[in-house]
Parts: sequence; C-alpha cells; structure tokens
Amino acid sequence: MNKKKKLYKMNKLNYILLIVFSQFLISCSTDETQTVTTLNQLVWQDEFNTDGPLDTSKWNYDIGNGSEQGIPGWGNNELQYYTSRPENISVQDGMLMITAREESYEGSGFTSARIQTKDLFEKKYGRFEARIQLPWGQGMWPAFWMLGSNSDVVEWPACGEIDIMENRGSEPTIINGTVHGPGYSAGESISKAYDLVNDRFDTGFHVFGIEWGQGYINFYVDDVLYNQITPEDVPGPWIFDNQPFYIIMNVAVGGNYGGPPNANTIFPQTMYVDYVRVYQ
Repeated sequence: MNKKKKLYKMNKLNYILLIVFSQFLISCSTDETQTVTTLNQLVWQDEFNTDGPLDTSKWNYDIGNGSEQGIPGWGNNELQYYTSRPENISVQDGMLMITAREESYEGSGFTSARIQTKDLFEKKYGRFEARIQLPWGQGMWPAFWMLGSNSDVVEWPACGEIDIMENRGSEPTIINGTVHGPGYSAGESISKAYDLVNDRFDTGFHVFGIEWGQGYINFYVDDVLYNQITPEDVPGPWIFDNQPFYIIMNVAVGGNYGGPPNANTIFPQTMYVDYVRVYQ
C-alpha cells in the first residue's frame, strides 16, 4: 500500500471515530457547557450493615406531623406522623428500611419515618449519592434531599434546598432533581425529570446522586448526568455556595407534590436504602 492510500485510510478512520465520539457526547449530554467532575475520596458513609435500630451517631430522627416544628403537615399538607418505631424504620439484611403504614397514630391516619444528619454531618460541595429502591403507589412521596445548615435560623427557602431525588409513587418510572431558593421555591422551583426507559424505580435499586461544586450542581441517576443547574438558571440569588448542607431521607404520604393515597394504594410501602455515601 502506498503512503498516500495509507494516509487516506488513517484520516478516514479518525474522521469516523470523531463522528462516533461526537454523537456519544450529544446523546449523553443535556447541556454542552456542563462541568463534569470526578469526586472519589470517600469522606462519610452509612452502609447499613448492622441489623437493628438506626446508627444515631450518624442520623437524627424527625418526629411528629410537623406541628411541633411550627409547620403542620411539614409545610406540604402531608398526612403522615413520623416515628422512630421499628415498624417504620429499621436496618435489616444490609438495608435501611423506611416503611409507610396506614394506621391511626397520634391523630394521623398514616405513619412513616424521616431522618437527617443536621449537626452530625454537614458538608459544602462533594458527591452525595444513595442506592435506593423506591416504594410505589398513589400518595407515596419518597425523597433523598438536603437543606442548608442554617435551616433552623432562617425561614425556608432562604436556607436552600437540593432535592437529589424525589418521586411521585403514581409515576414509578420518573424521578425529579430540584433546587429551591429565594424566588424559586415550591411551584417555582428549578427542576428536571428523569424518565427510566423500560424499567421502574420500585422494582430494583438505582443510584441517585449529585456532584456539587462552586457555581453548579450536577444531577445523576446511575452515573447518567441528566441535568446541571448553575446561577444562570435560577431567577433569584444562588445560595448554594454559602454554607454546608445536611442530608435528609424520608417517605411522606400525601402532600402537595403527588396528592393523597387512593383506594388502589397498597400499604405498607417501603423504601430500601443500600447505602448513603459522600465523596470529595
């Protein structure tokens, strides 16, 4: 083969590889300006490997229906009463289990659990992820999320909120990643849905995570980057560079997000959490 033909074949192969690589980037990216990082130094974790109650050196329980905190219905017209009972929360077989039940308890018609790491673990920036199998059914509202560390000092949403994953149980293939802040909270929040193709979030485990750095928050499902939110995307102040945040996990029942259960909702419903990990 002469040098000219050989060079032509090499150039043609390089061109084909360039096209394939470009198509790969287009298919996997939702924004050509996204910042993709690799954060792999583990700094905090709970693997839930010890059966029994929750490790209270890592987690706090939120108890009640929100009234004692001054936000009845937890500010969202939720129907459950959160407890620390093993019926609602326990660690078994290497999994954290948060279970919503239909029962009369302390004036509420449902019980569940909500836990958080406030004052135990708070961090600014990093990769926050959890491997979870979701509950399902109308009225179920599982969530893995974060609040700014000054949440008991300033009125929400001034503290900031990052919803790494929340799901309407009536939509078992869809989760949302969202931020709330001053001027963009509740119905005006900045959010994007991720639709799982040919699968459901209640029939297997999936990893939900964010990578958060100065001026951006990347949202992932199973290492697929599906959204990035930056200061240019919010109509109010960007408050996510101001302070550390803490982690929250819960299963709400009813509320503004997905509405109440109906006659077809089956109880109990459990969210299974394999692990929660934080990297920097």
